[in-house]
Amino acid sequence: MEKTEILKIVADDLFATEKAVDDAIAQATDMIATMIQARRDANLSAVVGAEAQAKMIEAVAALGAARSAVVASHAEMAKVQRLVGLGHLAVGPTDKPDEGTGDGGGGRGVTARRALRVAASQ
Repeated sequence: MEKTEILKIVADDLFATEKAVDDAIAQATDMIATMIQARRDANLSAVVGAEAQAKMIEAVAALGAARSAVVASHAEMAKVQRLVGLGHLAVGPTDKPDEGTGDGGGGRGVTARRALRVAASQ
């Protein structure tokens, strides 16, 4: 198998992993919002389900740490890519966000596919 083919396989798995972790974070935060809204809809005290909510928040923190590790791994793999002589090849999405902004430079921050929703209306 050619190095470029191997690079593509590894890159595809890396991007799938990054997406899976991001999706897990999004789903977990949606779950927290659902828990809060369900408690409010049932007209229950804030202490009802507080431990369950705290555990879900811990899970989000752990997912955040996992995301940081995956991003760090991505950076390390880029070093390996250069080491094996494939640093000149671009693999994966070419419309990456500007460094540090997280929004592709457009300033929107939220994709059209996933809009923010109001947790509760007063």
